[in-house]
Amino acid sequence: MHRTLENPPAPAREMVTEALEGALDDRSAADHTAEALVGIALHGDDRDFAEHCCVKTGTRAAPGSPLLGLTVLCLSHIARRFGRLSDEALDLARSLAQRAAADPADVDGRALDGYDDIRTFLHLW
Repeated sequence: MHRTLENPPAPAREMVTEALEGALDDRSAADHTAEALVGIALHGDDRDFAEHCCVKTGTRAAPGSPLLGLTVLCLSHIARRFGRLSDEALDLARSLAQRAAADPADVDGRALDGYDDIRTFLHLW
């Protein structure tokens, strides 16, 4: 599958919530959720809401879901833009990166890249 880099705008909060619930219940809706997560991570004004959506996705998505690696990548964008993440978001990013290192079929490599970026942006060395 050929993926292209897109920077979608931040959708309305209601659309994000709807997309998130849809993808967690139906894997065929993952692309819509991915677009919503990337949009709020890159352009959303509410760090707490963006983090909440990422944490919810990262804790509820099924093993092997492409949303798991994307969640950490989105958290890295939030860390870069706002200069901080909650302890819960940091713990999730670390956990998903560890899972990606142990089994890339469980969590894709974007989790490793995203966690490296988080550590860089937040000076966690």
